[in-house]
Amino acid sequence: MSSVELERLRKRYRDVDVVSDVDLHIAEGELVVLLGPSGCGKTTTLRMIAGLVQPTSGRVRIGGETVDHLPPRARNIGMVFQDYALFPNMPVRENIAFGLQERRVPRERVDARVDQMLALIRMHAFADRFPVELSGGQQQRVALARALAYEPRVLLMDEPLGALDQRLREDMQREVARIQKSLGITTVFVTHDQQEAMVLADRIVVMNAGRIEQAGTAEQLYANPQSLFIADFIGRTNRLAGDARECSNGTARVTLRNGREITAKAAAPVRAGDGVVCTIRPEKLTLAQPSSAHDNVLPVTMRRRSFLGSSVDLAVDDATGAELLIRLAAGSAHIPEPGSNVLVTFGPDDCLCFPAPRS
Repeated sequence: MSSVELERLRKRYRDVDVVSDVDLHIAEGELVVLLGPSGCGKTTTLRMIAGLVQPTSGRVRIGGETVDHLPPRARNIGMVFQDYALFPNMPVRENIAFGLQERRVPRERVDARVDQMLALIRMHAFADRFPVELSGGQQQRVALARALAYEPRVLLMDEPLGALDQRLREDMQREVARIQKSLGITTVFVTHDQQEAMVLADRIVVMNAGRIEQAGTAEQLYANPQSLFIADFIGRTNRLAGDARECSNGTARVTLRNGREITAKAAAPVRAGDGVVCTIRPEKLTLAQPSSAHDNVLPVTMRRRSFLGSSVDLAVDDATGAELLIRLAAGSAHIPEPGSNVLVTFGPDDCLCFPAPRS
């Protein structure tokens, strides 16, 4: 296994930078997920690591070696694509063996390595089946085994689970994590699915408009977003728009559009007079009694509730008509009926204040 280092990596098509000045170090054995919306540059970045796309400028290093001049095959990288790319005329065993045979590995070593891979993906019983005879998840496991069979330095995976249904996708997420940890192979995984990223990643790198917006663990990105984009993109959040009135010591006093005032944590630099957006996670909102004393209290109207097994989601409207989501633990003592007027409260540290986007 090897580290991967990207240094001011840039890709320009005509007059548009699809990847711009990306700096990233991926440690040996780390599973890093490149996450972001369509068109953010994550797949182009992955393909530059693989050698399938030539950078306009910048450097790609694998194991400390600059590989920009090397073709894909010479980089010793395993690649798993979204469409699996299995050979339909070859059974499972031959699909896994293909890369080894291309490298002229002796037959006895090929057979031994294929058996190891079949054991790793738990598919010995399917070794003689053709791809058409396999489920989507089984085909994906074969594609993964084929990419790993020749012991690449780095494994690259480009939205490999996107074509699977939700239950199978969740099963394969666990399978990918198990295999990656058992081998300790450095892995870069591309997805637009934030839940998938949070399940798989040692570290998530969120990309937006060709740049790295923020990198960190799932917990870091969820609890401490450094921008409004991250707060919106990672997990569900509520937004309250207003104007900052006082700002000091990392705290902002904000007047909301409905005229009420709240205290929030300044997650990014804001000044008095700035238009701001405050974000609050659904689980940080709680119902309050009229007699309760809290720093931040909002009157809302209950609209609907949704039972989700371990939790109950309440959709409420504030005085401006904006919808907020409250997430309570299932079995909470009192859940108001639709149409009820109630109060919600939240702590100042649970409400993050960002400058409002420029229109």
